[in-house]
Amino acid sequence: MPDFPLRRLTLQIEEIFHEGGPASPPRLRGAILAVVKNPFSAMFEPDLQPAMEDLKPLGLMMTDRLIAALNGRDGIDGYGKGAMVGASGEAEHGSLWHAPGGYAMRARLGESRAIVPSAMKVAPMGGSLDVPLAHINAAYVRSHFDAITVTVPDAPRADEIVFVLAMSKGARIHSRMGGLEVWQVKGEDGLR
Repeated sequence: MPDFPLRRLTLQIEEIFHEGGPASPPRLRGAILAVVKNPFSAMFEPDLQPAMEDLKPLGLMMTDRLIAALNGRDGIDGYGKGAMVGASGEAEHGSLWHAPGGYAMRARLGESRAIVPSAMKVAPMGGSLDVPLAHINAAYVRSHFDAITVTVPDAPRADEIVFVLAMSKGARIHSRMGGLEVWQVKGEDGLR
């Protein structure tokens, strides 16, 4: 049973009012980052999948805190996840977050049929990650294609992983690229 001791938790909330055009109702974007020890650092472990089970409580705790920081579940209609692995690890260690991070958000947000977009990489201390965001019920909603850039100044250390969950409320400010609109979402297959 691998251990992922938590060293640091960081919350980032953005309230966006406009991007050069007329003022709009603000859009909220947020992320929560957990800096944990990487139990697979500096070694090759052929069977990583069982460790995903150990990360489920972390995923739920992070989800609950991020929802609270965004003033509740109401209106959250975008999500994404990511991981930055320190230099003594491998990108595959970031993949440990796929199920525990994604399913935690789905469990707490209710109906959410679209795939949770993800990004991961091996990163230096203070590295940044652009975490993709997409609509929670329909991946083809263009107004919700977005990203939030996250960083932790002193992480990941070589033997750490930074796990990230991200959520948003509303479309990009001044979205006008057409395509599937939120009001057209059927929510049947996660695509449309």
